[in-house]
Amino acid sequence: MRDEASPYAWIGQAMQTIRRANWYRAVRTVEGRSGAVVKLDGRKVLNFASNDYLGLAADERLIRAAIAATQEFGTGSTGSRLITGHRSLHRQLEGAIAKLKQTEDALVFSSGYLANLGTIAALVGQRDLVLSDEYNHSSLKNGAVLSKATVLEYAHCDLADLQTKLAQQRDRFRRCLIITDSVFSMDGDLCPLPELLNLADQFGCMVLVDEAHATGVLGETGAGCVEHFGCTGRSLIQVGTLSKALGSLGGYVTGSAELIDFLRNRSPGWIYTTGLSPADTAAALEAIAIIQQEPERRQQLWQNVHQLQQQIHDRPSNTFPNRFKLIPSESPILCLQVSDAEKAIAIGQHLQEQGIFAAAIRPPTVPTSRIRITVMATHQLSQIQRLVEALFSN
Repeated sequence: MRDEASPYAWIGQAMQTIRRANWYRAVRTVEGRSGAVVKLDGRKVLNFASNDYLGLAADERLIRAAIAATQEFGTGSTGSRLITGHRSLHRQLEGAIAKLKQTEDALVFSSGYLANLGTIAALVGQRDLVLSDEYNHSSLKNGAVLSKATVLEYAHCDLADLQTKLAQQRDRFRRCLIITDSVFSMDGDLCPLPELLNLADQFGCMVLVDEAHATGVLGETGAGCVEHFGCTGRSLIQVGTLSKALGSLGGYVTGSAELIDFLRNRSPGWIYTTGLSPADTAAALEAIAIIQQEPERRQQLWQNVHQLQQQIHDRPSNTFPNRFKLIPSESPILCLQVSDAEKAIAIGQHLQEQGIFAAAIRPPTVPTSRIRITVMATHQLSQIQRLVEALFSN
């Protein structure tokens, strides 16, 4: 006779395990517009937890563009773009992305996560190999699993390990796809893209690089890590998001016209998904125009990043709390590594008591617990100083 316990009882037990491990997560209510200062759970705090690197999510021009598109086209695209949902705005945005990235064409998805799932699953299958950096974002890893290809991880940014795996495995598979973040979202470091592309050329591999945290931030024109490393024009696939420095929502893939045409016909994540809303599309289109017209936003962002790094480094070594270590970073993402999840939660709570919002990131999202600080172009020097004082005040 079957046990009378509910078949859902395991969920409660799993939640107890999550709480005991200090892995429990809950949403926090942010009121009002995005910005350097937000109201969190009813209290004003300095915001060092946002990916709105250029401060565009609350820009009046994006808001007006979204309103105008809503008034003209309505609130939703109503269906997949191949059936009923395609708008001229979608192609305008794809053209703007391709121009920014200096590629032949682009394709817009409803989220960056979906762009990775849909692109990877379309490019490789059961007869193929995916080599993935061990610190890659969940969307890259899950896209590889969804593809049903053989998936091997290489040590983080370790070209020697990648080369060894290619030498041992490449000839056993039809196609090989190397996937990597360009800016690693929980560490802030950059992938060694030029050397990675050289390896790909040597072993006949495709390369997909996720520019989610680089678009609008890195490169002379804000095109991302590909531009930053002087790799524009090389054969690769760029994926990214519209929801971080571009202040909107959605994802994209960009590359050759042939690649984009293939994805329109073979990517389930695009074919069977409702098109991006008119408001999000128009806002992202406006954001791309702004980052090209106003390079001073990016310049200010980097001044703020360097200011924060310098202020931390200038602290006498005996004032550094034993509780954290600054992880080396080449981006606006600065992470303070701590010994365990409990300590990360305690530091996050201390910062909040000091009027500062910074995320405590714990396993299984990352291998080691940390406080993740993100810098924005709209942060003032006095706000950066307040953050540093709070970090060293306890």
